[in-house]
Amino acid sequence: MTDQKVSNAINAALQAFTKYSDTNAVALKPDFEAVFSPDADFMTKVDLLDNLFNDNPQVEELREVFFDLLMINFFSEDVKKLEDDYLETPEWEDIEEQTLDRGTELLNLLLYLNECSDEGLEPELEDYLKEFLLVDEDEFQDEHRIYEPVIAHQILVESPVSEVNKIAATVPDDSEVKELFYPMITFFQNPEPNEEEKQEIADNAVNQPFDMAVLEILVSFNN
Repeated sequence: MTDQKVSNAINAALQAFTKYSDTNAVALKPDFEAVFSPDADFMTKVDLLDNLFNDNPQVEELREVFFDLLMINFFSEDVKKLEDDYLETPEWEDIEEQTLDRGTELLNLLLYLNECSDEGLEPELEDYLKEFLLVDEDEFQDEHRIYEPVIAHQILVESPVSEVNKIAATVPDDSEVKELFYPMITFFQNPEPNEEEKQEIADNAVNQPFDMAVLEILVSFNN
């Protein structure tokens, strides 16, 4: 099964990628549904996902964020069919080991948005950093290191999107949040943008197809 929020996010991402590129990514929606929905183990689905991207290099940019969606779908749907303690088993530890280098920080953002939904909270950047990621705690210094560019520029949530674009260009190339910086900040600026506001975000994007696909995933998940 595909979780409804995940299905909506996939559709929103493909529509945005299509709108801001020369690729008809929407045509791949049935193919992605065929990856996410089967009653198969997680690594089988990972292989199916990678094969789909290998066959469609025009959407390669979305590979790792769609891996994040596959992981979220596993937590939301697939795990219901497994033992209660499955995420503590050697089998899951092995999967975690095999996928250590996969995905992006979008996964943490989506987990945070699920928590906001469960608790009836509005997503806020400071809350995400300090209360969810615990970047100020000594034992979470890896998260502090990863999010350092975001922590240093939290004021951007009050700035024009053009300023977010300028700062995004200064994020080091080896930063784990470089690609996500622009869509992440613009989402926290305005978690429920209207079409006019989305267009302004698109007009100032660093990488329109990718940035808008990620933004639409976040907006969709937040609804």
